[in-house]
Amino acid sequence: MLRRMKLTQKTPKTPLQWDLPGVIKKAKMSQTTVETVVAQARAAQVQFETASQAVVDELIVGLAWAIIAPETNRSLAKQAVLETGLGNVEDKIIKNHRKTLGLLRDLKNVFTCGIIRELPEKGLVEIARPVGVVGGVTPSTNPIATPLNKTINAIKGRNAIILAPSPKGEAVCQRVVDLLQKVLRNMGHPENLIQKLPTPVSKEATHELMQLVDLIVVTGSQNNVRASYRSGTPAIGVGAGNVSTIIDETADLVSAAKKITVSKAFDNATSCSSENSVVIVDEVYEKAVTALEKEGGTMLSQEETQDLQNALWIQGRLNPDLIAKSAPEIAEAIGLKRVEINNVKMLMVEETGTGFEFPFSGEKLCPVLTVYHASNFETACEQVREIYDFQGKGHSVGLHSTDESRPLQIGLSLPACRVIVNQAHCFATGGSFDNGLPFSLSMGCGTWGGNSISENLNYRHYLNIVRIVRPIPPLETSDEDIFGEYWTKHGR
Repeated sequence: MLRRMKLTQKTPKTPLQWDLPGVIKKAKMSQTTVETVVAQARAAQVQFETASQAVVDELIVGLAWAIIAPETNRSLAKQAVLETGLGNVEDKIIKNHRKTLGLLRDLKNVFTCGIIRELPEKGLVEIARPVGVVGGVTPSTNPIATPLNKTINAIKGRNAIILAPSPKGEAVCQRVVDLLQKVLRNMGHPENLIQKLPTPVSKEATHELMQLVDLIVVTGSQNNVRASYRSGTPAIGVGAGNVSTIIDETADLVSAAKKITVSKAFDNATSCSSENSVVIVDEVYEKAVTALEKEGGTMLSQEETQDLQNALWIQGRLNPDLIAKSAPEIAEAIGLKRVEINNVKMLMVEETGTGFEFPFSGEKLCPVLTVYHASNFETACEQVREIYDFQGKGHSVGLHSTDESRPLQIGLSLPACRVIVNQAHCFATGGSFDNGLPFSLSMGCGTWGGNSISENLNYRHYLNIVRIVRPIPPLETSDEDIFGEYWTKHGR
């Protein structure tokens, strides 16, 4: 059964025993506002957890439309860029719409209420149950799409959710929640199913929330990911990005350049899935760089690269004034005065090393692409391994190649949970209409990235599965069946 409050040691009550007004009244008397919000969420979730599949499915469609209706979507995207200073409006509109549309496609005709699977040959019946109250920690880079994605997945499982946005994205997140709560009221559901931590959202409040909810899902700051794991609450966090992509000697260079450029420039590289480096096999290095330049890249000289490094990092940290800015804005900030610079889509720098003394080997969160040489495909793979040993291990790796064997080579050797083949990386990793990954804005990085999952965060992670187990005809085995081959080879 669901816990009433994590801070009590009393035996939790069943839903029929809940005194909903009493829960809220007691919460209002508690020590913190966070406790109040969690108590309200618990009361709302108990009311909602018996909703039918039809009711749930109608609700998530209504919630989605409240945000991605064209005029609303544009208004929210403008607000997000204005308040966070990150990304650009047109790309956020596209991201909000396509990510949400894809998620609804994935969730259509998916059962999350009651019996979801029967396996009579195994005597098993599986029942989907809510996890309870979800704490959703979200980043400033995606202050609309990520909260909405988490919310729809949570509601699909008949959970309540409390959002803890990055302070930069707090105001637009509050507006998202207000719009979603209006839908809840209009459709006759408790509005406290979807809440946000009260303003101003603080680190302390976020960490307290982690202590009180039933499940934490964290996207963004690795500090928050680690804090969620330390909280004692079941937590799903996703790893840091620093995607590297290989261009080998068999690649379609024109296609590769188009896809890398559009991916790197999208929303000013706010996505953790944007390419941060490209490793090019020597045989096609010059041609590949030329193709990237034709698509809107500009290779910087050594002097310009140093100017960029001096501006992009301040005391070892990324300069917040340049994060998620366009390439022309960054060029202007470093005093780059080339004729073509106003139309440039990304800045490129050549690099040879990895690690803290080579900052361009890490994630840059802006349209700056680091370019490496590699003598052959095997050397390119080793270069990627070195990059990921520094940052980004577990996330994903891109490959542009027509050699059908090489994706498998990468999958069997490199520490990356996704091998994205001949695709625009930032669109592909979080699910796309032309690949089979589920739509998500949170990519698990496995143990390589310090995560509990290695797949895209999706609705299944917001469910408890109950299994009814009935007896079946015995499927017994013998010692001979199991050990016979071993005995023959090694003796008893």
